[in-house]
Amino acid sequence: MTITLRQLEIFEKVAVNQHVTKASEQLYLSQSAVSMAIADMERITGAPLFERRGRRLILNDRGREILPEVQEVLRRVSGIEQFLSESVGEPVGVLKVGASTTIGNYLLPKIVGEFSARHPKAKVLLYVANTQLIEEAVERGEYDLGLIEGPSHNPSLKASPWIEDELVVISGKKHPFADAGNVTADMLAGADWIIREKGSGTREIFEAAMAANGIEYNVSMELGHTEAIKKAVEAGMGVGCLSRMAVQRELNNWWLMEIGTPLDLRRTLYIVTRDNSYQTRLFRAYTDLLESISG
Repeated sequence: MTITLRQLEIFEKVAVNQHVTKASEQLYLSQSAVSMAIADMERITGAPLFERRGRRLILNDRGREILPEVQEVLRRVSGIEQFLSESVGEPVGVLKVGASTTIGNYLLPKIVGEFSARHPKAKVLLYVANTQLIEEAVERGEYDLGLIEGPSHNPSLKASPWIEDELVVISGKKHPFADAGNVTADMLAGADWIIREKGSGTREIFEAAMAANGIEYNVSMELGHTEAIKKAVEAGMGVGCLSRMAVQRELNNWWLMEIGTPLDLRRTLYIVTRDNSYQTRLFRAYTDLLESISG
């Protein structure tokens, strides 16, 4: 009896999710089928691959050793299937796209919907994280491409300018900045800032703009999600700096106030890819759509 590709796929999902239930949902299999596949694989290999901790399955040293190899096998098989399936006809298959938080939450859902309408046989899986994590995942081959907020810091990736964006400084309606309308560098330095975490493209642009004006600032709260920052600012807990596309609805409804500053908060959004990766028909169709938007 030999290990099958299906067993490897199940092993990888369980290893990543640390849970049979989550793996079964993602694979559209019953929990018993997933458990049986893991048991068969452990029987074939002659020893356990996981430690059972309640309902969680944690990789042991043997499991951790083979996980990268299993993921590489699955990536290669997926690449073969996609390459062969696209020899004729329209794009088909699954494209994995990583996007930094602002792009993934406020820009890409509409683009993914349009792409799906154009190419019903293709599927785009969208993963959202901060810029640093997206770059790392693209480099490892987990995503086919990434969309990030600001310049790439990974020399092994190809970064292509996509579209322009700008950040805006925001406050709640009752914050002193709201009455001022425009603020000085000293006022910015004295504010309580609610900002994104390190590794965020938004955070990087904000820090660079403040540094360019020689402004040292106080971080009162660091949050990993744009919506949380908006709610905290709206509640009057401090001021923030976010992409205009993320706060336009709140500005239009006067829930948040845009504050004029001496900061240059313009930025370019980038498409990042592995420089030597094969560009499939599906990949090209998606990047063509992205480029049509930038034009």
